Amino acid sequence: MPRRRPGALRAENPVAPVWGPWTGRIPGLSERACAEIQRAERAYDDPADLLWEGAVAAALAHYRAFLRQPGRYLDLCFEASPHPESALVDVAKARDVLEAALRSLPRHAHGELGRLVARLDAEFGRRTLPDPHARRRFWRGDEWWHQRLYDGEYRW
Repeated sequence: MPRRRPGALRAENPVAPVWGPWTGRIPGLSERACAEIQRAERAYDDPADLLWEGAVAAALAHYRAFLRQPGRYLDLCFEASPHPESALVDVAKARDVLEAALRSLPRHAHGELGRLVARLDAEFGRRTLPDPHARRRFWRGDEWWHQRLYDGEYRW
């Protein structure tokens, strides 16, 4: 009996490819941490909608792009529309997404992402100025990254 070629055997039983909405790696994180982040994004259930699939990668990309801008001091800018992705233009919102992800991650992935975010936070704190009137603005959050000067506000 003649031997059947492997290609002919595979052609009889095609396996459908597994496609997901987001399968990319986040630069600076291990595959294990990326998988945990992906799992946390899928399982996150909050009415504030801070996490969606691919939110951490998008938030890190916006955070890094903001810090790559030239100049000694940077001003935060307000979001342009209520769409979740465009809300990340406000870097404070991107940092909120990263904080929500850090709270929902297991220990190993939390440590990796936490170290990455800590380096970005140090640069963010160094290149943005504190807002002296932040306590009077009730619409901003209580975290330190919400208490920085925004574009168009008074700079002393």
